Amino acid sequence: MEIERKFLISGFPEQFPEVRRAILEQGYLAVDPVVRIRKTTPNEGDASYKLCFKGEGTLVRQETELAISAQVFQELCALLKKPLLRKAFRTYLLPDGHTLECNCVFLPGNQVFWYAEVEFQSVEEAAVFSPPDCLLQEVTEDPSFTMRAIWERMNHQ
Repeated sequence: MEIERKFLISGFPEQFPEVRRAILEQGYLAVDPVVRIRKTTPNEGDASYKLCFKGEGTLVRQETELAISAQVFQELCALLKKPLLRKAFRTYLLPDGHTLECNCVFLPGNQVFWYAEVEFQSVEEAAVFSPPDCLLQEVTEDPSFTMRAIWERMNHQ
């Protein structure tokens, strides 16, 4: 089960300690329900590959991830009807102990889309979370800001 809130940001929030940095490449084998493949290439270390299934929902939804090999990732990429989405990914430690996951999505025409997510252990914990000022607008309940929707729009231009 995944419980997370999503926010728009204007850039990477350098005021917090950085924990991790990577480049993510992902594509969608299906969008309803979501079946996604992702390659994560960290600044240090080897790339990892996952196959992810996501259920319906916004704040709370089922998410199941399976590790796959580079070969399986490439085989699944060949099934995609649209190009992979690419994004810069960084995580930061917030003063309250939560991890802030920030993304810069690279879109066609040298455009970018910035967003951040914070994951929680419970709905109650999510409800009392006080977002720092760098989280500009909450878009958790807006389905047009899901990566699936952005990937679909990106590939219809």
